[in-house]
Amino acid sequence: MRWLRRLLGGGRVQLDPERQQALLRDVQCRYGAHARIRFPEQVEAVTAMLNGDDGLVVAARIVSLVADEAHADLQAQAHEIHRRTGRRLLVHRRNYRPLWREAGPALRWPLFALPCGFHPYAQVAAAVTVVGTQATRLHRVTDPTPLLTRVFEVLDLTTAGWEYGRVRVDTDAAALADRLISSAGQVLAAMDDPPRLPPPVRELMRRNNTLGVHDPTGPRAVGGINLGARMRERLLV
Repeated sequence: MRWLRRLLGGGRVQLDPERQQALLRDVQCRYGAHARIRFPEQVEAVTAMLNGDDGLVVAARIVSLVADEAHADLQAQAHEIHRRTGRRLLVHRRNYRPLWREAGPALRWPLFALPCGFHPYAQVAAAVTVVGTQATRLHRVTDPTPLLTRVFEVLDLTTAGWEYGRVRVDTDAAALADRLISSAGQVLAAMDDPPRLPPPVRELMRRNNTLGVHDPTGPRAVGGINLGARMRERLLV
């Protein structure tokens, strides 16, 4: 593993697990849906907090934890649907779109109510921003490949929620998707041997439609987002 050889052989990374835990608790407690400031300001504040190698470790941990908890939540929902109705649903982490296409109305989008309490439009958006802007340093603190997989998972859940899960596409949702796409592109560009793009990304890249983006506080459309074009622009490295 190239990243591990670099980490062990470089001798330049000074990580502080206690500081990482303190940062994680601080980000968890001070920000999210309960905070009395708008999501863009929360993203800016959390991004500033997660500076340096310890902040990068925490950002990677947030992304991975959110992806893991979302997967566990969907598995639990599928199990409950099977218990009540006898209907079997397959939950595949590499591609959630078939699950949402089949059972979207029966599913609850998991990212708004995870046990960790991280909000997709606050801590998660900030964490993926940190991962992307410090992509060239990722190999110093973690293995970039599984982290990139988790970034793509959250992107898959975000876009499937728009299409099948009744998640409203407002400016905060669009900002999250744009940060996920940009960060994934930055990580891909920093890798010596980038992996193949996952199926949901390849599916969306074949599209060219623009979705309306709404004001978070009202019904007014304030812009649009073309996911396919944005992905082609940032992910074809």
